[in-house]
Amino acid sequence: MKFRVERDVLAEAVTWVARGLPMRPAVPVLAGVLIDAGTDGTVTLSAFDYEVSARITVTAEVAEPGTVLVLGKLLSEIARNLPADKPVDIATDGSKVQVTCGSSRFALLQMPASDYPTLPTQPEASGTIDGATFAQAVSQVAVAADRGDTLPILTGVRVEIEGDKVTFLATDRYRLAMREFTWNPAAADASHIALIPARTLSETARSLGSGGSVAVALGQAAGGDGLVGFEAGQRHSTSRLLDGEYPKVAKIFPATSEIEAVVKTSDLIEAVKRVALVAERNTPVRLKFTSGQVDIEAGTGDDAQASEAVEATLDGADIDIAFNPGFLLDGLGALHTPYARFSFTAALKPAMLTGQAEVDGSPELSYRYVLQPVRLTS
Repeated sequence: MKFRVERDVLAEAVTWVARGLPMRPAVPVLAGVLIDAGTDGTVTLSAFDYEVSARITVTAEVAEPGTVLVLGKLLSEIARNLPADKPVDIATDGSKVQVTCGSSRFALLQMPASDYPTLPTQPEASGTIDGATFAQAVSQVAVAADRGDTLPILTGVRVEIEGDKVTFLATDRYRLAMREFTWNPAAADASHIALIPARTLSETARSLGSGGSVAVALGQAAGGDGLVGFEAGQRHSTSRLLDGEYPKVAKIFPATSEIEAVVKTSDLIEAVKRVALVAERNTPVRLKFTSGQVDIEAGTGDDAQASEAVEATLDGADIDIAFNPGFLLDGLGALHTPYARFSFTAALKPAMLTGQAEVDGSPELSYRYVLQPVRLTS
């Protein structure tokens, strides 16, 4: 194998493919990146850990086609640190892979490519999503997915597709996030339900959602397990789906509310961040909504204390409620709107957070974030 490729092209490609390589691979070859130089003037780089696969194809001057497997993290580090604005020559030399760029030369050990598992076949596209919409929707919902491993099913984002409507849903039992949007289905009667690992979905959205559209494919892997595929340009990735019945949490969204409060989002975020500086781990921040303002407080008794007032409009009775500050900031940061609307039924019942463009406008219900309050001890 022998080919020449632009340094920046190689660095971007190998960094993208190697981003998901396991820290502790089950078998050594899974730490590798497979490089396949074809006869059509392209080079394909691939990575796979039996759960997630990534593949990218770039243009190169291929002198001798061939396939090699090398340590992915090492190749990524080398590619990013090669001299700029110079081509990179990669060629096999016995049991080594020579990487040359200007006067820089590296010799990497070949790994046994014959032992590398076959990447899953990309399912047929089920439809396409605008890249920016996809990236924003995933970021808004994934914040609510569980980060632990007590209930693996809650580490996923539930994706429900009916026709041209897509619903993302995630919860960790303390908060619940839902985002609805439209896409371009391959079939008008498209109907799918899938549970995608939140971490994988987030990484995919960040790397593929920067522009254009993202093709989404839902199907099955060779072993019969559920599989989702994503494609944007020459970048392709797949992930196995989580298996299990997702809890019926949509009913948690309150149908009515007794109290509504609207606050400028950026002002409240900054105030909560400042007040939460004195809040010890798992200590809530207290929000007292009254006519014209909300008072944010943290700390009691002999502990450090902080308070700040932010202008707010209130429709309904005064309410005194407390939240985990991190969970509250996650929801506020996911709104992407100038104003935040809180909908309450009672101080100890879940509160719903939505966004709106104007202080006296209507809430944008395409994104809803429900937060379980913390019981106040005093």
